Amino acid sequence: MELLEEHRCFEGRQQRWRHDSTVLNCAMTFSIFLPLTENPPVLFWLSGLTCNDENFTTKAGAQRIAAELGIALVMPDTSPRGDDVADDAGYDLGKGAGFYVDATEQPWARHYRMYDYIRDELPALVQSQFAVGERCAISGHSMGGHGALIMALKNPGKYVSASAFAPIVNPTQVPWGQKAFTNYLGEDEAKWLEWDSSALMLASSSANAIPMLIDQGDADQFLAGQLQPAVLAEAARQKDWPLTLRIQPGYDHSYYFIASFIEDHLRFHAEHLFG
Repeated sequence: MELLEEHRCFEGRQQRWRHDSTVLNCAMTFSIFLPLTENPPVLFWLSGLTCNDENFTTKAGAQRIAAELGIALVMPDTSPRGDDVADDAGYDLGKGAGFYVDATEQPWARHYRMYDYIRDELPALVQSQFAVGERCAISGHSMGGHGALIMALKNPGKYVSASAFAPIVNPTQVPWGQKAFTNYLGEDEAKWLEWDSSALMLASSSANAIPMLIDQGDADQFLAGQLQPAVLAEAARQKDWPLTLRIQPGYDHSYYFIASFIEDHLRFHAEHLFG
C-alpha cells in the first residue's frame, strides 16, 4: 500500500491509497475518510460512469456528517486501470465503466472483476490496514447505485443497509446496461439477470430484506431512458421489501443533487450501523 494523499478534514483524516489488486490484475486507488471514532463502521460508496475514487470525496461534502456520526467512508475506483487494461472509446464501457460485475468475455475478463473486488478484496484490505469496525453499509450513484443495490441483494447479511442516488435499477432493459452486459457478460440475457437489481429483488427472500433508501431527481435527463426507479419500487412492493423511493423535484443527475441529500443518507445508514 502506498499513501498518495492525506488531509486533515473535520478532525478526521481524508486519505488516498494505491495498492496492487490480485483480483483485478492491476494497481488500484481508493479514498478513505477516517473519523476520530474508535473502530468506526464503514460506508462503502460506489461512483458512477466516468468517475474515479475522487469524485465523491471532493464533491459530495460527506465528511462533515460522517465525522459527526463516526462513520468511515471508503470510496473505490469505478473500474480497473492501467495501460494494459482493455478499454473502449465510449464513456459507458471500459475504464470508468466497470458496472460492478465480473466480466466473463474477452478482452474484459482478465481485469474487469469489480464485483469480487468490492465484495471481497477491498473490504478485507480495509479491515487489515485500518482500525475500523466490521459493520458496514453501501451506497452509490447511477452506475454505482446499481452496484450498491446488487451488492446488497446478492450478499444477504453483509450490509446492514443500502442506499442510492439515481441508480440504474433495471440494467437488462436499458441502453447503458445492455451495452455493458453484452460486452462484459456475453449474449445470453439469462445471465444478465444475475446483475439486475430489479430481477434480484423479485427473486429475493423477504427474510433477507434490509432497509433501502433511493433518491431520484425528477429533472434528471436519464430518468426515463436509463434509470426507471419505479421498476425496483414495484418489485420491492411485491416482495414486501423496506424500500423508500423519494422523488426530488427539480434535481438532476449531478453531484449538486448528491450534495443536497447526502446528509439524509448518512443519517439513514447511521440508524442501522449503530442500531
